[in-house]
Amino acid sequence: MQQKTFSIVDETGIHARPATKLVQTATKFKANIDLEYNSKKVNLKSIMGVMSLGVGKGAEITIHADGDDETEALEAIQNTLVHEGLIGDE
Repeated sequence: MQQKTFSIVDETGIHARPATKLVQTATKFKANIDLEYNSKKVNLKSIMGVMSLGVGKGAEITIHADGDDETEALEAIQNTLVHEGLIGDE
């Protein structure tokens, strides 16, 4: 199990378009991938789950990945977060 925490910098937070991109990225991997926000965890492969969190600007999120390709999954998700402008280029 690996995890990484990020701060959301986008003015609108994780809205529909970047949420879709994150879900598409997560579904490419076998690992179980969860997004945690405000002590709630949802499957990052579920668009409804991600949208239900209502992650806004300034939010701290943690991505948990557990499985054979967890390292690659976390890296790809971080790249997607950067590419979508959700986090700074960390």
